[in-house]
Amino acid sequence: MIDAEIRRFALASLREMNFDVEGLDDDSLLGPAGADLDSVALAELGIRVEDRFGVTFADDEAEQLAAMTIGEFCQAVAGLLAAAPTAGS
Repeated sequence: MIDAEIRRFALASLREMNFDVEGLDDDSLLGPAGADLDSVALAELGIRVEDRFGVTFADDEAEQLAAMTIGEFCQAVAGLLAAAPTAGS
């Protein structure tokens, strides 16, 4: 369920950033040959996701975003959410 929410948010963010999301699916790359996000757009998407879901990408994770598919990106965010301490812990 959370993966679907992350996916909806990521695609809506890309749409707001003026990227064509028509035809993109979980197997589409974020970088070239997929959504075609450049480093600035990848950074913006990462920041939007961090702000929305309260997670933080490590520097090495942020550098690997272009090689991820949309599905892998959503799984990575879900993994960060699962590893995050809960409020009050």
